[in-house]
Amino acid sequence: MTRNKKRPWLAALFAFIYPGAGHLYLREWLRAFLWFGFAFLTAYLFIPPEMVQAVQNGGWSGYMQASENIDIQQTLPVLFVSLCNILDAYWSAIRNNRAVQEAADGTRRCPNCGRKVDADLDFCQWCTSPLDADATAQ
Repeated sequence: MTRNKKRPWLAALFAFIYPGAGHLYLREWLRAFLWFGFAFLTAYLFIPPEMVQAVQNGGWSGYMQASENIDIQQTLPVLFVSLCNILDAYWSAIRNNRAVQEAADGTRRCPNCGRKVDADLDFCQWCTSPLDADATAQ
């Protein structure tokens, strides 16, 4: 998690341009690597080799010709993974901004259940787990 606020729409735009790039913007390195790998694996499994050959041989015109013959069953998984990547980057930025705001406000959270706790109590009012006296906003 980063220490400053990030723009969710920019994270989503980067994720739209390239899978994992939105998470790189958020400095979530492992998540970025996993999304890139997942998108690559999905493309490898569902894009036919003939289309890859056509792109290698004919460039953009080869891609356009090959894309006319591609089935919807081959493109839907790639589009689904891309959409999930964009949404995850957007929501990760929102979660990061919320955590940064709570840290600035001094909000305490339970280390067990993660819910907000009353500052006057030494236990969580939601799950009754004891809180450390040193616990700060997480």
